[in-house]
Amino acid sequence: MTATTTSIHAPLIIDVAGTELNGADRRRLANPLVGGVIHFTRNWQDRAQMTALNSEIKAIRPDLLICVDHEGGRVQRFRTDGFTHLPSMRSLGELWMRDAMRATQAATAAGQVLAGELRACGIDFSFAPVLDLDYGGSSVIGNRSFHRDPRVVSLLAKSVMHGMLQMGMRNCGKHFPGHGFVKADSHVEIPVDRRGLRTILADDAKPYDWLASTLAAVMPAHVIYSKVDARPAGFSSKWLKDVLRTRLAFDGAIFSDDLSMEAGRYIDGELLSFAEAALAALDAGCDLALLCNQSIGDGAQLDELLEGFEAASHAKRWRPAAASEARRRSLLPEAPAPEWEALAASHVYKQARHALSGLPSGA
Repeated sequence: MTATTTSIHAPLIIDVAGTELNGADRRRLANPLVGGVIHFTRNWQDRAQMTALNSEIKAIRPDLLICVDHEGGRVQRFRTDGFTHLPSMRSLGELWMRDAMRATQAATAAGQVLAGELRACGIDFSFAPVLDLDYGGSSVIGNRSFHRDPRVVSLLAKSVMHGMLQMGMRNCGKHFPGHGFVKADSHVEIPVDRRGLRTILADDAKPYDWLASTLAAVMPAHVIYSKVDARPAGFSSKWLKDVLRTRLAFDGAIFSDDLSMEAGRYIDGELLSFAEAALAALDAGCDLALLCNQSIGDGAQLDELLEGFEAASHAKRWRPAAASEARRRSLLPEAPAPEWEALAASHVYKQARHALSGLPSGA
């Protein structure tokens, strides 16, 4: 495969090592199997540098989806050089308990500021908002959740998503069907939720039901729901095809969660290679497979992933899916991004920042 090959399906989202592209980054991003790039704090120096980095990425492939985990609160990759310190989603839920209408206004404003600032630096897409319920015991979710009540979560999330869309950015609900009940952190271990399907659908998964026609993308949890399937949700066709696609009628993009996480490659008790894990996620119903933090150093794991996919394609173990590629491309912004100065001068942005004033910035 070469950079000039027309890609029917570019299912892989990868990262780059630093604040500018090196030769290995350019080679990997030109591979037609790569559909996007995800940035981290290590990729940030300032707005000018981030804008230049993203311009260089788009020069290689204009169709690449440039992503980031930028939710607000403690999960906010960029915090300097003019970026607003966004409130945690829990603070919006707490505001709801005092003034529901003010909370929805602030949630819309949070989405506007979040998306506007990212887009002004050349970023297309953020993995937000979190739809997990706040049971109070999860350290990895914690104040990333709006509330315990799925009705409050759904309404505030819809307001955030509306604000993002006003700034030309699609959304991603996570972590389906719900990561908030389990205490274990899937970054370092494999959480197991032993509740039944009916209980989960009636509570944790309700936001996905109510927002199915509004969500542009969904990211499943690296959690095993043992009464439903022995596989984590992101590798389970029961969860992704039978429940999310069929029962809840969701037709947007499905991303795997990061396959470098501890729970990201254990399937049926076996530790898979990154390529095998990505293939398993796509077989289960994901459109896109996400592998983070493997470009640092020699990047051998990323090269093995790309080589493994090319071999799987030649062996017909993996077939490109036109519907998945259409979903990926649907996440790209339709309008040009604003310049930062134009954003800062706009009435919508000024009003949004004013609506957030007085809310604690999350950490």
